Amino acid sequence: MSINPIKSLEDLNQSKYHLLINWFKSRNCKVLVALSGGVDSTLVTLAARQALGKDNVLAITANYQTLANEELETAKKVAEEIDVIHLLLEYNELDNPDFTKNDNLRCFHCRNELAINLLKIAEEKSIALIVDGTNVDDLDDDRPGLVALHSRGIKSPLLEIGLNKNEVRHFAKINNLSVHDKPSNSCLASRVPHGTEINSVKLRRIERCETIIKKISDVRQVRVRDHDTIARIEVEKSEIAKLCNLDQIDKIVYEIKELGYKYVTIDLEGYGKKDIGKLNENEIITIDKYVKK
Repeated sequence: MSINPIKSLEDLNQSKYHLLINWFKSRNCKVLVALSGGVDSTLVTLAARQALGKDNVLAITANYQTLANEELETAKKVAEEIDVIHLLLEYNELDNPDFTKNDNLRCFHCRNELAINLLKIAEEKSIALIVDGTNVDDLDDDRPGLVALHSRGIKSPLLEIGLNKNEVRHFAKINNLSVHDKPSNSCLASRVPHGTEINSVKLRRIERCETIIKKISDVRQVRVRDHDTIARIEVEKSEIAKLCNLDQIDKIVYEIKELGYKYVTIDLEGYGKKDIGKLNENEIITIDKYVKK
């Protein structure tokens, strides 16, 4: 697949994408990009590549054992599309008890550990700038993980430029990125309710369930929330009808129960933001304690 060359910026004159390119040019240094394989970090990687050249960009994808294999493969694919140097960072989040206890600060501990590992690589490679794919819309939610990244010096160019998700997808499409319409995803640990310990058995079971549902029903986005004996399926409201074929339902239920669940349910509210509440004062103080370490 070909990516539009830098001259395509002539068609995007004075756009936010032009500003994104200049954001990297103004730094004029080597950059490490945390590439998850989603559309946000992919666009950031492309902009860095176009602004600084291949030799000055290192894309890192963290395989921390809580990300679906599908996401890792996507990251490899887009790195090849963009023609950027790409490395996998291997470590196991499940070795971190602060993460596996799965309280409201789980994402903080996840991103904090990621930042520490990225900083090690950056130091080894003599890279002064580390960036991620956080965009403006991400600020709509509580993001303890973002606090962790920024406290460690990781930058978010999309956020600084003011790009939202729709704009990111627009520029990704213009630049022929295969992930321009890829549904957003998150680590498998997000499927386990807070307060329930996370382990590899649960995560692999969740991943297998989501693969089964996609294969049988052809839905584009799915989350299987693990409630011990209950598998609660979330898809976009517009795709719920795809799960209403009786033959498909029987297949999905059978295969998911084979993985150990007793009940299989469909969330009729569909996939979306649920009332997960805000971080309370004690949790904010706890974050502050970790940041000041």
